[in-house]
This record gives sequence, C-alpha cells and structure tokens, in this order.
Amino acid sequence: MSLNISQENNIRVVVGLDFGTTYSGFAYCFVNDNKNLCSNDLWHGEAGQLKTNTVLQYDNEYSNVKSWGAPALAKKQTRRTKKIAVEDSKPVELFKLHLGDLLDEFKPKLPVDYKNAISDYLREIGKVIKGTIATRWPKIDYFENVLLVITVPADFSEKSRAIMRICAFNAELIKEECSTNLQFTIEPEAAAVYCMANLKEHNLAQPGTNFMIVDCGGGTVDLTTRKLINDEQLGEITERAGDFCGSTFIDAEFIKYLRKVLGDRPMDLLREKHYGQMQYLIQNFGKCGKIPFTGDDPDFSYELDIQETIPILKQYITNDDVRETLEEDEWVIEIDFENMKSIFEPVVQKILCLINSQLDNNKENCSAMFLVGGFSESKYLQKRIHEEFSHRVDNISVPINPIAAIARGATIYGLSIKSNDLRNDDNNMKCVISSRVLKYTYGMETWRKWKEGDPIDRINDGFITEFQSLANRGTIMNINQEVTRFCNPIDPNLTRGIINIYYTREYDGKYCDDPGMNLLGGLCFDLPGSGLNRSVLFGMTFGKMEIIATSKDKQTGQSYKTTFKYNLDD
Repeated sequence: MSLNISQENNIRVVVGLDFGTTYSGFAYCFVNDNKNLCSNDLWHGEAGQLKTNTVLQYDNEYSNVKSWGAPALAKKQTRRTKKIAVEDSKPVELFKLHLGDLLDEFKPKLPVDYKNAISDYLREIGKVIKGTIATRWPKIDYFENVLLVITVPADFSEKSRAIMRICAFNAELIKEECSTNLQFTIEPEAAAVYCMANLKEHNLAQPGTNFMIVDCGGGTVDLTTRKLINDEQLGEITERAGDFCGSTFIDAEFIKYLRKVLGDRPMDLLREKHYGQMQYLIQNFGKCGKIPFTGDDPDFSYELDIQETIPILKQYITNDDVRETLEEDEWVIEIDFENMKSIFEPVVQKILCLINSQLDNNKENCSAMFLVGGFSESKYLQKRIHEEFSHRVDNISVPINPIAAIARGATIYGLSIKSNDLRNDDNNMKCVISSRVLKYTYGMETWRKWKEGDPIDRINDGFITEFQSLANRGTIMNINQEVTRFCNPIDPNLTRGIINIYYTREYDGKYCDDPGMNLLGGLCFDLPGSGLNRSVLFGMTFGKMEIIATSKDKQTGQSYKTTFKYNLDD
C-alpha cells in the first residue's frame, strides 16, 4: 500500500493520539495557534484525567461494544453480584500487545480478533476526538482539515504500522485507507519532542547536546537517543531499542507470586470463570501495592484481604494446608518489602539492561535522560535508574505530566511536518525530527542471468534471484531522503511488473529467503513499450515512519501511480 500523496494542504488542526497498551489519550492544537496545545482531560463525562483505560466491554456475543475505557473496567464484587453465578463477557484488554514481536505465550488470549478490538477501540476514542474538535471549532471538517498522528512503539514492524493504518480506516478515523491525513511517529520520538523544552531548564539546550528518552508504558519500554541539531530540530544518533517490560509485566509477576502462595488451580479458575474479578484484583494491587512502593521503606507491606477484595477466590482454594494457613491469617496475604522487590526486579532489570546497552552504543556523552510514560511515575523504577546510571548521566529527570508527554509530542511533531509541507509559507518551522536511524535493512528482489559458480538449486529458467540492499540497518536517514535504483525488465514483452521489497534485522542479505528475511510488499508499476532497454527509476523514501515508494519511466519521463501492497498475511 503506497500513500496517496495529495497536493492539497487543508490541515487546520493536528491531533496526537497516544494509543497505549493500558491507557490512551490525545492532545490537539490549531495550526496557527501552536502555543495553545491542549491535552484532553474529559472522559466519559468526567474531567480531570489525561488518559482513559484501553479496555473494551462487549455484549455476551462479543459483537457490540457496551462500554469502553474506565467504565469497562471490572468493579468490586458486591453483595448483589456475589449472588450472580455468571458474569458479563470478559473485558477485552491488552490487545495492542498482539501487534508486537512477542511470543504467543505472552500475548493475552482474546475472545475477539485483535484487529477488530483495535478498530473498535479506535472508533470509540475517535468519537471523543471528533466531538472535541466539533465543540472547539464547529466549522472544521474532520476528514478534510485534521491531521492525525498516532504513536507506535519503537519495536513495531512495517507490518504492524500497516495493520494500524487499516484499523484506523475501519474505525473511521480517516476517509481513505491511504490518506496522508494519518501519520505515525514512534512513542519515544514523540516524547523526545516534548522533552526538548526541559533541556532549557537544565541549561543543556545547546546544538550537539545528546539526551536519552526512556518511555515506560504499560506494555513496552522504548528508548531512543537524540541530538539537538538546533533550537527546532532533533536527530537520532543511535538505533532505537525496546522490549516488552512495561507495567503490565509487573502485574504478571504479581499473579505469578499468588500462584506460588495459592497454587495454580485457584488462579486458573479465577481467570477462566471470573475474569472481571481477576482484573479488579490487579487494579487493587496497582493502587495499593505497585504505585505506593518506592523501595525506600523496609517496613513496606501490601496486604491483600481476600475476603474484602476478591471473595469469590475462596471457593477455589481447596488445598487443606493452604486454607488452614489463610484462615489463621484471616484470609490476608501480606507481601512485604523483599517480596515486593522480587515482583518488581525481573521487569526492572530488563529496563536497566536496555538503558545500559543504549548508553554503550552511544559513542558520545549522554547529557540527560528523561523518563516518560505512565510507568515512569513509579518511584521504585526511578530509584533504581538513578542508582544504576547517575554516575554516567548527570541529569535524570521526569518531566511535568509524563503520562501526557507522548500525545503532546506527537501533536508538536504533526505541527512541524504540516508546516514543513507548506512550501509557500515564509514562516515555516522545520520538521522537528531531522533524521532517523533505520532499524531494518531494506532491499529489493532482483533477477539476473545465472552464471558459473552460482548455486545450481537457485536456477529459475536460466535466472537467479538475489536481495539487493537499498538501505542498511543503522543508517541515519534524513526526513524525506530518497534512495533510487534503475530497473530493467527481463522480458521484452512485459507491460506491467512488480518489485518485491524485503526487510531484515540483519545488516545485509544475499537472498530473499535468508533466515530473518521478511516480505514487506510488492510495488506495482506500468511499463509501456517493449524491449529490454526500458528503464524504470524505482525510489523509496525512508525518512518518515511509513515508506513511500515511487516509479518513473525514464524514456517518457512520466511518473506512474504505484501501489505498495504490504504483505499482511499472518
């Protein structure tokens, strides 16, 4: 799927959407009033929160959304609900994790297709976005005048971003699937844009200053190191990194701890028969255990009162020894300081390793480190990062409202690329992101005549196919930088062709079926006339988050409309 590049520039409002694993939110701004950037804090009729939960509650057939966000969360079991044998359908959550390169065993089992869940959630939050814009600017046409920038984790592949675009179209966030009114940026990059102002507070706003963003979300933790090019622009200087070690994995460690105390069967039955109540249990842990834990108080204790918090669990605890112990303790499980550390540390250690590797890969001094995202508000995580890296980075801090950093940074980024596209505006601001480091090696499938020494098993009608690299992993690409190659047909009568594009995490490749090689998609092009000397100039633009592909006939000079079809087969 190639992007349909429109010559029109009717954008009047930019919206930055932070679609998170556990929480989501958005910010918005009128293009001529970029000093009045707003974060939405009105959800479900209540004001005060910058995000709402990334949760859906369907009907019992999972065909229609009954509620979403905070109202879809499980509630505490009451006297009335204790008498109800069958709960409503399970809340659907963590569906964003299915877009990541995560082992299936760590992906949540969902009662609906994850793409449908993403589309349904985007549709609901889209209603809030459209309603907010209509209230603020009644004359704005959403589909014509709004640029939507959606943030994605650093580890998202080309395929994941393509799926997100399809889901956004299905959710009616864009009018056409190929609309350029939807752009993407990675979460730590958006956070870096937001944190630029913080450099001034630390007297570090000098060209050449390097700083790291550690974006700690619910599902992923993403890192990127940026260089301040000038007062308005950032460049990426190391390959971004990330892993699945966000705050939801602390919750998973908590459940693992309960399994050790209670046994597997009670927890399995709770998840299977009372999923909503299990989620309420996790919410209680977050509020009373995970958030308050700072690592400074050796007398810290989180007391889980089963009878008060999750009474339904009692009926599934059938082990006599376990029941006797719990009865003696009045059905209270105490998680003390050391046990709480043991719940945090497996996840925190992953984050520390990511930061350490990123610092090692940075050949220049890192002047500052900013922690953003919901998990960055954890005092224990902050403490551990300071302990490990304060001797290597002088300034480690959490900016104001770190939970809103990504949505606000995405909006600023959208304002900059919007202004950068208006060539006739003498007051243009430059695109705030000047360069990106490629996370993959990209190349095209090429055909040439087989010659002596080539593998015999690769002969195909006298030809052999190879992988020709276009841009290698680790290369710094400027925004809108294009890489071109000339292509000629191998069949003199060919009138329409396709160039297959592959990508790999390796730094180069020989053949398109090498281990780790993935088909990105096919670029279709027209080839008028006949003969073998017809040249087509093939180009790929890498600077933005989505790759733009073009072809131009060198004989006629005519540019042909092409379609870049992503390979979305599972």
